[in-house]
Amino acid sequence: MYFYIYMILTKINGRYISYVGYTKNLKKRLSLHNSSKGAKFTKGKKWKIIYSKKFNSKSIAMKEEYLLKKDFRRRNIIKTKFIK
Repeated sequence: MYFYIYMILTKINGRYISYVGYTKNLKKRLSLHNSSKGAKFTKGKKWKIIYSKKFNSKSIAMKEEYLLKKDFRRRNIIKTKFIK
């Protein structure tokens, strides 16, 4: 079984906002975020996946998710590539 980390993006008031998470099923997780059944932070917004990476282990995926959540410089680089 594979686990994924992902970064999703939305635009609010002309500003891009990102969210980082992990999941076993990317399509289902995005659907939950967009139907306001995902994380509390993502409710009421329309999201797009802009980055994902696959892992063989849940623990490694969770560690990588934590690192990406805290690394705002890396997140901005990913956002910039998507926005252009």
